[in-house]
Amino acid sequence: MAPLIDPFARPITYLRVSVTDRCDFRCTYCMAEHMQFLPKKDLLTLEELDRLSSAFIRLGVEKLRITGGEPLVRRDILTFFRAMSRHLDSGALKELTLTTNGSQLKRFAKELADCGIRRINVSLDTLDPQKFQDITRWGKFAQVMEGIEAAKAAGIRVKVNTVALKGFNEAELFPLLDWCAREDNDLTFIEVMPMGEMGEELRLDQYWPLKDLRARLAERFTLTELSERTGGPARYVRVEETGQKIGFITPLTHNFCESCNRVRVTCTGELFMCLGQEDNADLRAPLRASEGDELVEDAIRRAIARKPKGHDFDYSRQKVEGQMSRHMSHTGG
Repeated sequence: MAPLIDPFARPITYLRVSVTDRCDFRCTYCMAEHMQFLPKKDLLTLEELDRLSSAFIRLGVEKLRITGGEPLVRRDILTFFRAMSRHLDSGALKELTLTTNGSQLKRFAKELADCGIRRINVSLDTLDPQKFQDITRWGKFAQVMEGIEAAKAAGIRVKVNTVALKGFNEAELFPLLDWCAREDNDLTFIEVMPMGEMGEELRLDQYWPLKDLRARLAERFTLTELSERTGGPARYVRVEETGQKIGFITPLTHNFCESCNRVRVTCTGELFMCLGQEDNADLRAPLRASEGDELVEDAIRRAIARKPKGHDFDYSRQKVEGQMSRHMSHTGG
């Protein structure tokens, strides 16, 4: 079966699938406090998510990341992880992983490990419990810490994803680095992206360019560029003094579109070929129109043929250019 190749000769080998738009946090840069979530009838069933993900895997996807909202709040979600583990067993899938806020890890870590998950991303923007509650609105810091420990006890490697937020966690740059070094957690910094209606002034106030963050790190440490890639957009350095690996995801100061190998499917079956563009393809209709998968595979191929060269996020003129009206929780991170 011919692999998925976009118009710019980039093979599509990485799929991010949102299984729910719901979350038990309300992070200020991600969603409004009083979100209107989708009716459950609009969501793909777990069986439909299986069919859709399996179709992508047949077409050459080798890495599958499960996202949300918070994926572990979806009822019976372990059923889906167990189903996907068969593709690990067959060798068709090289990695099955998820991005989580960590709140449910204590409950599910061992079962996730049993499904073949070997590493996860945990979103964590501060080590201060009060600031954590402020940024997440509803989150419980201790619960996340317990979840991280449970994941590590189950043999799952933890990478901490920290959104760089000016005026919020600038002073925590080195404490976060030190904590991850002590705990043997990987760490990746992410620039805040203009997703969802948050107000232009707030977006500009939040934006902390990672070139500035990296320059601050370089004042104290020796940073060595690494050629290593983990299938996503992060670029890595090694901190020579500690041996840590630090990642940088820079959609604004230096976009990574030239090597983009990924697409995103929402929990309603919309395929977004680019996180920073509005163009999408409906996969739910062809999925439900036939018990076979020919229609949905054809829809996937036609959508990949429209994948754009890149996004147009830009804060450089003190304006939020390229802002997406949909919230990050809708697209799935």
